[in-house]
Amino acid sequence: MPVSFLSESQKQHYGGYVGEPTAVQLAQYFHLDDTDQTHLARRRGLHNRLGFAVQLGTVRFLGTFLPDPTAVPAGVVRYLAQQLRIADPSCLTRYRTSDQRWEHTAEIRRLYGYTDFLIPRVQFRLQRWLYALCWTGTDRPSVLFERATTWLLSHKVLLPGVSVLERLVARLRPRVEVRVARVLTRGLSPAQQTQLTTLFHVPPGSRASTFERLRRGPIRQSVPALRSALRRVDEVRTLGLTVPGAGRVPPARLQTLARFATTTRMTALQRLPVPRQLATLVAFLHTLEATAQDDVLDLVDRLLTDLFTEAVSTGHKTRLRTLKDLDVAADRLRHACAVLFDATLPEGQVRTAAFAAVPRETLADAIHQVDRLVRPPDEVYYPELQASYRRVRRFFPPLLRTITFVASPAGQAVVDALGYLRQGEAPPRQPSLEPPLAVVTPRWRRYVVRADDTVDPQAYTFCVLDRLRAALRRRELFVTPSVRYADPRRGLLEGAAWATARPLVCRALGQPSTGEEAMTTLRQQLDQTYRTVAARLPHNPAVRIETRRGKERLVLSPLEELEEPPSLVALRAAVAARLPRVDLPELLLEIIARTGFATAFTHVSERTAHVDHFAVSLCAVLLAEACNIGIEPLVCQDVPALQRARLVWVSQHYLRTETLTEGNALLVAAQNAIPLVHTWGGGDVASADGIRFVVPIRTVHAGPNPKYYGHRQGVTYYNLVSDQSTGLHGIPVPGTLRDSLVLLSVLLEQQTELHPTDIMTDSGAYTDVIFGLFRLLGYRFMPRLADLGSMRLWRMDRTADYGLLNSLARHRVSPRPIIRHWEDMLRLAGSLKLAVVHAGSVMRTLQVGERPTKLAQAVAALGRIDKTLHILSYIDEEAVRRRVLLQLNRHEDRHKLARTVFHGRRGELRQRYREGQEDQLGTLGLVVNMIVLWNTIYMDAALQQLKAESYPVRAADVARLTPLRWGHINMLGRYAFVLPEAIARGALRPLRNPTAPGDALEEDLP
Repeated sequence: MPVSFLSESQKQHYGGYVGEPTAVQLAQYFHLDDTDQTHLARRRGLHNRLGFAVQLGTVRFLGTFLPDPTAVPAGVVRYLAQQLRIADPSCLTRYRTSDQRWEHTAEIRRLYGYTDFLIPRVQFRLQRWLYALCWTGTDRPSVLFERATTWLLSHKVLLPGVSVLERLVARLRPRVEVRVARVLTRGLSPAQQTQLTTLFHVPPGSRASTFERLRRGPIRQSVPALRSALRRVDEVRTLGLTVPGAGRVPPARLQTLARFATTTRMTALQRLPVPRQLATLVAFLHTLEATAQDDVLDLVDRLLTDLFTEAVSTGHKTRLRTLKDLDVAADRLRHACAVLFDATLPEGQVRTAAFAAVPRETLADAIHQVDRLVRPPDEVYYPELQASYRRVRRFFPPLLRTITFVASPAGQAVVDALGYLRQGEAPPRQPSLEPPLAVVTPRWRRYVVRADDTVDPQAYTFCVLDRLRAALRRRELFVTPSVRYADPRRGLLEGAAWATARPLVCRALGQPSTGEEAMTTLRQQLDQTYRTVAARLPHNPAVRIETRRGKERLVLSPLEELEEPPSLVALRAAVAARLPRVDLPELLLEIIARTGFATAFTHVSERTAHVDHFAVSLCAVLLAEACNIGIEPLVCQDVPALQRARLVWVSQHYLRTETLTEGNALLVAAQNAIPLVHTWGGGDVASADGIRFVVPIRTVHAGPNPKYYGHRQGVTYYNLVSDQSTGLHGIPVPGTLRDSLVLLSVLLEQQTELHPTDIMTDSGAYTDVIFGLFRLLGYRFMPRLADLGSMRLWRMDRTADYGLLNSLARHRVSPRPIIRHWEDMLRLAGSLKLAVVHAGSVMRTLQVGERPTKLAQAVAALGRIDKTLHILSYIDEEAVRRRVLLQLNRHEDRHKLARTVFHGRRGELRQRYREGQEDQLGTLGLVVNMIVLWNTIYMDAALQQLKAESYPVRAADVARLTPLRWGHINMLGRYAFVLPEAIARGALRPLRNPTAPGDALEEDLP
């Protein structure tokens, strides 16, 4: 890793003031208590007293003394002067040249216990703490640097020079990697080392090495592909490589090494130093069984989904074909039943009259036809499934032999049934065993259990497959080892670890320690909100209560479109007319030159690797991935940085999840540092939504949805966007997976300096459980509400009078489940916040289904309270509705920009494997962030020019501008990576003159 990984702005802000401290910071760091006042009273002269106080507050706030102690924001000086009752703060200027300031520095260090960084004991403690963080997986250099700064501040250690701390952090990662390699390879026998290296050999008669074959996952959704995937699991187990040291390496480290082995060319692996190569192969094999089993279960889920979907479709078509016969039979029965209602007939003649109206044989045939054609409401379409039994027999027995399922209590019946079927397949077969019937649901019982109480084996198999699919999706079944299908309960904080973390978790989440206290606060908040909204409801023209089918429903009028004032239209045009025209490659190079963005991209194995003009090669690779055009249009054999071999090398060794995440964090930080951005948002608001891509190639990591993908399959890139228009994180999911399953993951896994608390989504992403978890985690969940009339309002006090809302608040939430399970809810939230469990798996287990757990019911009960609070504020405040709509529209505009960038190959994603999808879509988000940052920089410059020209720039108009514009950016052709020398040195491009001939810009609607 390069020693220098901080940008120039980060270096300039290190140990210095960045604007005025907030009111909270002033109270925390610059308040003078009685002890401080006692020390200050001994100073002679007002300037000495004020200077001493300024230096004391500075070292508390920054962790260092400034070369010029008076170079502090004016607000700090005023705040301290008020406490010291100094009427004229300007006396501080005398302190700059006073010799007393040096004595004060030494005295503050002595009185308040500040120590020097050069003390060996201090450096040892800091390095040991940072090493532990880096060892457990938090290895982003910028994050470690920030945590080191925080540690020094909290331990009253004066900050060293920025380069000193930067070098200390830079040395940690290579040390950790050496230790990982040593732990993984320790104890390997010569035979095992030979076994590992022979994985690269191509067996006779084969076209690929064993290593290549093992790391290739399935790409087709078919029974032969599933059987091949099962053989892959068996082959991995046959290798039998056991490395005791692998259990001592953090899973994140193993996953990183394994991912490198999966995505890197085999020739690059063969060129690695022997210890590094062996460690990479050990990590690959150690995680390969988990990956292979996950691939098998993904295929099982897809095949079973296709199986049952085809049966339902066939059943519907059959029913359409038989409707005519059913109508005829029903009409005959109607004629016969009409006789029963003829009151003029004597009771003894009813049968005779009925058979006279409809002959006995005809009536019997009609009854038979109805029995044959009528389907119950909960039909499972077993007659149509029977045609697929031979197909099931091709994969189900090897699946039972290869995969061992474990269950939570809710899925134990499925495991018992699978065990029975496995025994029936294993020789010698035991047909006399009684099948466990707990797995059979009422809708399957009519087919599974015959009239003589015997069990139909085919129907029983399909019943078990149906329950297997549902249990896998709810994570009631899991396998070991696994990543995506692991036991979601493993890893939850418990015992001594939970006892230690509990106070910290409560403080971090802002949650009370007891359920009673939490319910008291919630009850008061809900009651007050109800009363406030009820009092204002008669005066709220947007809300009305209508009675439909005997029930009262809320009706909310749509928001009226805000008119754009002429000043906004004129300002938008004036700014757009000044934005320079630029080719996308030049834009990327300029952002790299301004932010030091390229330092985030390090070689995957050789930290000191360096090539000339690396930024040009990096930009070409980013452009190839983000524009979906491949590297061929960018290859220029006459330019060393653009030669094909160089671009392939950079793509293979520098483009991966860790570097993309680090680079994105740098871009978000650079955007957040521009003052203009804070007129659009402070970073405390974010929205989550998905952008969909068709995947026209064969892959198991895509899913169908005719509405979005037609007859093909696709991927949804579910991403998080801040109110500053920057993308924070994204996760690709096959098809159109329910938003609520990935929403929490995309939020908790983002690693930028922004920490949004208000999360907005469209109407399809919310459930009671989501509301409850967001409340527990300290977030405010604010989805757009599409159909208020179908939503329930919940109350806690059944006797409270809420006026017009009484008829709507008919449902009551009992606090007892929440109080009873408050400890478990805190433990779950703490485990999610500390990332010791995977949010996606937790969401699957908590989704309320047929048999929700007690914990799921408690979380859902809490969510109903929070959802009611949101509904009430949503209907009561137009500002809330507009805020949600504005952020969702901003997110949609960003997706339009992403579509424009991702223009190659008809905008279709052509990545077979999940890792490739993650990297390419992550690169797309990165390039969009670079465009947003470039636009913001030049919009800020244009606004400054307009103000210098005395143009009337209104703050309200500036707040409605957007950096999501692209009419001035050439996305197509002319891929030249040349940056003017002045721009490379940090200068801005000249703004355009909108009145100059030939310099007008066509409309660039977002």
